[in-house]
Amino acid sequence: MTRILANDGITAGGKEALEQAGFEVITENVPQENLMEELKNYDAVLVRSATKIRKDLIDGCPNIRLIGRGGVGMDNIDVEYAREKGVEVINTPAASSESVAELVFAHLLGLARFLPDSNRNMPLTGDSKFKEMKKSYAKGIELRGKTMGIIGIGRIGQATARIALGLGMKVVATDPFIDKVTITLNIEGASDVLVEITTIPMNDLFKQSDFISLHVPGDGKPVITSKEFAKMKDGVGIINASRGGVVKESDLLKEIEKGKVAFAGLDVFENEPKPDIRILMEDQISLTPHIGAATVEAQDRIGLELAEKITEFFK
Repeated sequence: MTRILANDGITAGGKEALEQAGFEVITENVPQENLMEELKNYDAVLVRSATKIRKDLIDGCPNIRLIGRGGVGMDNIDVEYAREKGVEVINTPAASSESVAELVFAHLLGLARFLPDSNRNMPLTGDSKFKEMKKSYAKGIELRGKTMGIIGIGRIGQATARIALGLGMKVVATDPFIDKVTITLNIEGASDVLVEITTIPMNDLFKQSDFISLHVPGDGKPVITSKEFAKMKDGVGIINASRGGVVKESDLLKEIEKGKVAFAGLDVFENEPKPDIRILMEDQISLTPHIGAATVEAQDRIGLELAEKITEFFK
């Protein structure tokens, strides 16, 4: 029987689908330092972002025929090396797009109306300084009519664009690999609306955007530093729910202090799982602990998509 170690877990639906297809699925987490020895007993390994599959593991476990990543980014796996060794590597790029896009707007809508700061302060002084706080938070902004800049217009970028368009925003996008996309707005009780977006140079996006959301793979180099911030509008808002490090955090803090950046929403950080305390304490930053894909619906889709791809490969 083909044995699969789901080291970072898998949904009940995904596990059930695999077991019905004849696989043995183990969901007990094996610490990274013990993984090489344990993987010698398996034919496939499934991971999320916590477990790392590097060259030494791939070399040390030649019995592993498939590595599965539940989610989009595969920077914790030496993908090309695995494929060179004849190991199948799969992920689930479509399953969590809507979840990540909705989190982008959870941050953006909250920041536009001071919700992170208000939620910090209301429990402390909401009873004694209600009127002062009401005045302080009375300068929120609407998203309708503003320009949303999307860096990376792949699946998640397109899902983000769909929400922005639904809110009445203008959308501009940049992407080195995509020239044009058509966004389909599914409106209950009405015909679908098609919106074509032609990508523009990144510098043009910086000049035009009121808010910028990043949806790019992390390659170790920041996409946005002080050099890029200087090209943006004053009072820009930045949302990063892609990869830690694509926005240089020290530069972000400087630009918030200067007023160039009005606010930022971060779901990912340069130093996970111990983000810089200065980032965590900054009032103008909305924070979540890397939960972009962590919805019940997305996890169900991820588990079932993995099960389908694994079954197809081994059969």
